[in-house]
Amino acid sequence: LNGESDGAAYKLELVAEGLGVPWAMAGVGDTTIFISERGGSAKLLNRVTRELESVSGLPKVYASGQGGLLDVAVDGTYKPGDWLYFTYSKPKGDSAATALARAKLQGTRLREWQDLFVSEDPGDTSRHFGSRIAFDGKGHVYFGIGDRGERELAQNLGNHAGSIIRLKLDGSVPSDNPFVGKQGVKPEIWSYGHRNPQGLAFDPGTTRLWEVEHGPRGGDEINLVAAGKNYGWPVISYGKEYWAPLQVGEGTEREGMEQPIKYYSPSIAPGSLLVYSGKAFPHWQGNLFVGALKLTHLNRVILDKSGRAQGEERLFQGLNERIRALYQSPEGWIYLSSDSGKVYVLRPDSEQ
Repeated sequence: LNGESDGAAYKLELVAEGLGVPWAMAGVGDTTIFISERGGSAKLLNRVTRELESVSGLPKVYASGQGGLLDVAVDGTYKPGDWLYFTYSKPKGDSAATALARAKLQGTRLREWQDLFVSEDPGDTSRHFGSRIAFDGKGHVYFGIGDRGERELAQNLGNHAGSIIRLKLDGSVPSDNPFVGKQGVKPEIWSYGHRNPQGLAFDPGTTRLWEVEHGPRGGDEINLVAAGKNYGWPVISYGKEYWAPLQVGEGTEREGMEQPIKYYSPSIAPGSLLVYSGKAFPHWQGNLFVGALKLTHLNRVILDKSGRAQGEERLFQGLNERIRALYQSPEGWIYLSSDSGKVYVLRPDSEQ
């Protein structure tokens, strides 16, 4: 597929296919991408030869509904032999809990697997586990947990559901987290009132933490996440109930609850979030990219310097693929995966 955006020519090429749902991608070398598959397996993709290799050493995951092996991420200083971070649905009785773990990749095997955190929430559904990972470059890891399909949990600080979690890289709780020392409140929580975070990205240039989450019918949100803030779900929402064309909650605004930077109605069903910083497409620098599942496209959001959404562009609507994961390569190319088991690369079209 060839196209043009803001006068810059690009092309989209198929790189790999035949994967399980490729839920996340992370660069683990100049030419190697680690791909997590929701069913509980993982592959290494060589970007040059386009060969796939299976990875061993993974834990047992709860691969049901929206659960499974979820995100894989490395921080900005990663070099081979360093920690890879994972979120996954860890089996717990008949259900599961969102867990954060880390391991080291040696060849095609993961070693020293450590569960750093297992969420405490009363949810027992197979829905809304989250969960993307972001690093701030200052020794902290962030990741999201959904409301587990029980919406009232997102306003209850006595459990982890419906929140963004902030930990040190070893899994311990930072002393400057907003709720540390507060009675009956989980100290790992950074922000709350989230429905189902499906994208999380830290912009080192602006030190902003961006999040995208699923609304119900309408009301998908892009949020600028700040410490201790309440993002409103399910008290306020731009979405409608599934069972009737009625507003969720009490309206779209309430004092003490944050407004999204942008919302989508109808829902695009976001699958991932990327802050673009590459050199391949200079005019895209600082833009947000969101993979869309339901409306099957790559959503580009243009921001002004203050972080307000100024517009959007919908790329590859004709591809008819549920776009799940995004990865920016060292060259500034964008890799995207689809739920049909494919990986594509978006790069400048030098032939035009």
